[in-house]
This record gives sequence, C-alpha cells and structure tokens, in this order.
Amino acid sequence: MDWNVVEGKWKQLKGEAQARWGKLADDDLDVIEGNREKLVGKLQEKYGYAKEEAEREVDDFKTRTAA
Repeated sequence: MDWNVVEGKWKQLKGEAQARWGKLADDDLDVIEGNREKLVGKLQEKYGYAKEEAEREVDDFKTRTAA
C-alpha cells in the first residue's frame, strides 16, 4: 500500500495506530492526520525511538494495514 492510501484512510486506521502505539493520544493522532513524517516524529517523541527505528515502525504499520 502506498502511503497516500494510508493518509486517505487515516480516520479508519487511527484505531489500529492507537492499538499499536498506546502512548499516542487521540489528539496526537488528530494532529498526525496520516502524515508519515508527523507520525515518525510523534513516535520519536513519545517512545524515544531513533529516527530510523521510528521509520521502520511506520513502514511495518503500513505493511500490516495493507494486508
């Protein structure tokens, strides 16, 4: 799945994102609005991930939600 599809389906995928990353509040997910870079940044902020690790998490999320 292309990330543009994730952005387009963000309202449906927010629940899956929150289930995966429980530290992300509803407000965080609203601010992210499906934007990949914002999600990477929030994961770094909330979980202390390095940028590469956050990007791997986001890529894995994209792959799993495409299935």
